[in-house]
Amino acid sequence: MALGKNYEGQDCSLARALELVGERWTLLVVRDALYGVRRYGDFLAHLDIPRAVLSQRLQALVEAGVMERRPYQDSPPRDEYVLTEMGRELWAPVHLLARWGERHLSANGPHRIFDHQPCGTRLDRDGLCPACGARPPLEEIEVRPGPGADRTRQDPVSVALRRPHRMLRPLPG
Repeated sequence: MALGKNYEGQDCSLARALELVGERWTLLVVRDALYGVRRYGDFLAHLDIPRAVLSQRLQALVEAGVMERRPYQDSPPRDEYVLTEMGRELWAPVHLLARWGERHLSANGPHRIFDHQPCGTRLDRDGLCPACGARPPLEEIEVRPGPGADRTRQDPVSVALRRPHRMLRPLPG
């Protein structure tokens, strides 16, 4: 029996969430936005995603209220994509899923390390700061490369993420 194409008719919050963020590439777009990627070309270069797929994923995230489009240039007109509060709430599941992948599917260790900057302490696998016990706001979290990070890619996002960087802060681009 073939699986259906959606979760219509299922009375399940997880199914409804997967309808929005469960398609291939969507959580990677959200992950990059959490890292500070905002511009279409940067998403495109860093994710190696087909243009049509990226356009579709960004549009779906905007329509759902996870991201919003903001103009950043008038001539020619260009927009950037910024996470809304709804989108920022995806940090916890993205972080937990990435940590799960590191524990079970990554031979070289974490690709990214997250520190609570005011305490200077690495977040634990649940996203908490062991030093102060807080679940830090994204603006207080610094991301830096871990031992499993790919240091061979040369796109602007990969190069920028080789240096410590605050979450949500726009990457140079």
